[in-house]
Amino acid sequence: MIHRINFDISFVFLFLIIAVVISSIVFVATVLKPESDIIQKDRVIHSLFVIEENAKPLSTYILMYYPANKRATIFDIPGDLGLILQKLNMVDRIDAVYDTRSVEDFRKEIEKLLDIEISFSFTINLDNLGKIIDLIEGVDILIPTQVEQYDMEPPILFPPGLTRLDGDKAKTYLTYVLPDDTRESINSRRQRLFLGLLRRLREQNEMLKTQTISQLYHSLLKTNTNKRTFTKIFDEYTGINIDRLSIQTVSGSLRDMSGQMLLFPTYNGSLIKDIVRKTLGSLTLMDQGESERVWSVEVLNGTTANGLAGRTAELLRDFGYDVVTVGNADSSDYEKTIIIDHSGSIQMVQTFADIIRCKNITYEVPEVKKPDDDELYNFEYRLDFTVIIGRDFDGRYVTGG
Repeated sequence: MIHRINFDISFVFLFLIIAVVISSIVFVATVLKPESDIIQKDRVIHSLFVIEENAKPLSTYILMYYPANKRATIFDIPGDLGLILQKLNMVDRIDAVYDTRSVEDFRKEIEKLLDIEISFSFTINLDNLGKIIDLIEGVDILIPTQVEQYDMEPPILFPPGLTRLDGDKAKTYLTYVLPDDTRESINSRRQRLFLGLLRRLREQNEMLKTQTISQLYHSLLKTNTNKRTFTKIFDEYTGINIDRLSIQTVSGSLRDMSGQMLLFPTYNGSLIKDIVRKTLGSLTLMDQGESERVWSVEVLNGTTANGLAGRTAELLRDFGYDVVTVGNADSSDYEKTIIIDHSGSIQMVQTFADIIRCKNITYEVPEVKKPDDDELYNFEYRLDFTVIIGRDFDGRYVTGG
């Protein structure tokens, strides 16, 4: 009988030990393992940043970061984007599904729009943003021209040049709207402040990790990460060269929908997905020299279709190309679209050609001049690519064989 009791007790102890081991494994798998896998060198990390005003997005940005080369890019997501929203089962502006208590539905709509998976989210309201900016001792903003509006409350006064804004000034800078402001000028201001914020957070990263400051800092924003994860992510982000960080905006056309103006994405959203795919491809290139260059393009209309070169130029600008010339070709009778490469980079001209699915590429690369040759290059040879539009181009892609 005593042996039976000892056996039962031993069995119970063995069972408890096994249970503890299993629990530890589960804990490591569900808690610690994600921490160790936050930064995967071969995977682009997507983070959602939302600045709120009155519990609605004032600005929304997706930061795409590739740890292997510490390069990043940003997409600006307008709140008035018109989409068929899955949760509402109707067409409405994308921020109609935004809930300040949880960004899950909003995040899902952005994931569907860009065809990506967003891992992390960071949201902050205007008041807390001002407190964080004061905590990091201001944000530096380059203001192109002086702003003086004394008939507004409070008055809007911003001197030209590089200016450090405190929390209250930064909030004003984000929210003021002048009578002659355009959609583009308002977005540009808000983008400049977001970049300035990222720069100062990078510069002050070590200070923000100190015990007393860290507790206050984390209390001022909402995130789907724990404190340890948050710290690891922003430690990684300190490697980003903010001065080379570009912001791309989802483009589209404004249309009235049930009494409100909505921005409907170009080509029903297929264009922005193509732009994201192209951007991610460039982001993950380890040869940073070519992929970080802004490539210059000449667009010539070789057809009788009015305005085709201008529309194509806007398309290529959306992909980040510098379109320096738009005009007519030497003939309006081009049957097939032609791309002429002046750059000598087979990889980059192929990337360019893939955007419009053009297979007809010719090469006219100028000879490299000697260093002591003072003769100026002909302007056309400073171009990287020339595209001559033919009748096989439907405005988005080259069709046919």
